[in-house]
Amino acid sequence: MANETVALAVGAAVGAAALARLLIAFAWRRSILAMPNQRSSHILPTPTLGGVAIVVPVLALAAFRLGEDPLGWAVFGGGGMLAVLGVFDDLRDLPARVRFPIQCCAVGVALWAVPVAIPLILPPISIDVVWLIVCFDFLLLLWMVNLYNFMDGIDGIAASQCLIYCLGVLWIGQPAEFVDELVWVLLGSSVGFMWFNRAPARLFMGDVGSGLLGLLVGIVALALDQRRQMPLISSLILLAGFWFDATYTLCVRIATDPDFTSAHRSHLYQKCAQLFGHGRTTAMFTLFAVVWLMPLAWLVVAVPRGAFVWLIFAITPLLIGCVRLRAGHPHAARDNG
Repeated sequence: MANETVALAVGAAVGAAALARLLIAFAWRRSILAMPNQRSSHILPTPTLGGVAIVVPVLALAAFRLGEDPLGWAVFGGGGMLAVLGVFDDLRDLPARVRFPIQCCAVGVALWAVPVAIPLILPPISIDVVWLIVCFDFLLLLWMVNLYNFMDGIDGIAASQCLIYCLGVLWIGQPAEFVDELVWVLLGSSVGFMWFNRAPARLFMGDVGSGLLGLLVGIVALALDQRRQMPLISSLILLAGFWFDATYTLCVRIATDPDFTSAHRSHLYQKCAQLFGHGRTTAMFTLFAVVWLMPLAWLVVAVPRGAFVWLIFAITPLLIGCVRLRAGHPHAARDNG
């Protein structure tokens, strides 16, 4: 089984790299380019739709495994819906009133295939608590879909965080069957895409990739927890660099800016990119995840009684960085591009 999953990862990496190379030529020929704007950190038009290189291997695996694991329907149904939405959004820049209902439907489809995980500390449990858990899972997945879009703003950042999460799951967790295959394919396709997305990026992921990655990472985290293969807190720690930055920045903007929905470049990672450049910032976030977050995520499994303490330790450096660099407030430094 180990050889088969590694072969899946290698095949996904090769396939994603080949697709990415074709997408660059196609995007230039059809002028499908991400133009610099108030939210973006790049200064030159860059081909987009690169997330298709990740979408194809993942949906191919899900289609092949349909009927064998209910999670296959979550990936193929919910993920496929978001991928199609992302393509149209990248081509036409759809308004939020169109995107949001479709995102909710996609999350609902995905969640329908992931049974509710009842925490062991709660038996016997009432139906009201079950619905609270369902609502929490729904909001978590919906937020993951959107925060991946918010955080996909500099070269290599979104794909590298997905790669780190997959490596963390394979090291700390015990994924089995379809979940294991999905994690390996996600890992491989992220590596193949990153070859063209590393700084300076030749291809951007676009909404077609960021929305799908957010959903997939979310449903993998819920499925691992539900199947007792890795605690949800371990997943939250591995993903802290993304969800804490996005959540803190949004809360600050809601509190300080009446027009908080407008385009901006005030996330912690964007502040860092203004100071250090894209490549160094992505490397810093990756190193932070490997050196700090992964060991803490492992401690959740090794010393479960301290799970919430490890979570607090995980976000503390991010909180300090957000406060020191004034995440959520308008930037003053010139972006290095």
